Amino acid sequence: MTIRPAEKRDVPALLEIYNYEVEHGVATLDLHPRTLPEWEEWFSEHQTASHFILTAEVDGKPAGYASLSEYRQKEAYSSTAELSVYISPDYRRRGIASALMGAVLERARKLPELHSVVSVITAGNEASEKLHAKFGFRFCGTMHEVGFKHGKYQDIDNFELFLDKENA
Repeated sequence: MTIRPAEKRDVPALLEIYNYEVEHGVATLDLHPRTLPEWEEWFSEHQTASHFILTAEVDGKPAGYASLSEYRQKEAYSSTAELSVYISPDYRRRGIASALMGAVLERARKLPELHSVVSVITAGNEASEKLHAKFGFRFCGTMHEVGFKHGKYQDIDNFELFLDKENA
């Protein structure tokens, strides 16, 4: 496995990974698969120092990715980024999510403009909750029944991590 910055050539594979979750899971509460032009725009928005995408390459193809995205559009939130991690169903339970999260957080800690990272996890995703706990994220609240997907209301759990650069 190689962890590296995502490249434009990876976009179709990353889109396939994401759209699998749109159609089959609740890791995202998107209801409709994204299109290649939408995902190319998403890729372009993640070409800054603090908003980036890393991919895990296995056997020459992306097996998963992690991204840091803008948390909110208001300027006061610019020191906070939102973390997302998606793994292809063919490559789960192989340590790829841990490797990606470790690499993303290592890079984030080197960025003076970032103070914290947040994650929004659909409630009940035990694998994601354990992954976040492993890296020191702290649970900071549930928002109940904020999304409706697959015939039922979904809760979301919020997690935060402060990037203590002096102790990293």
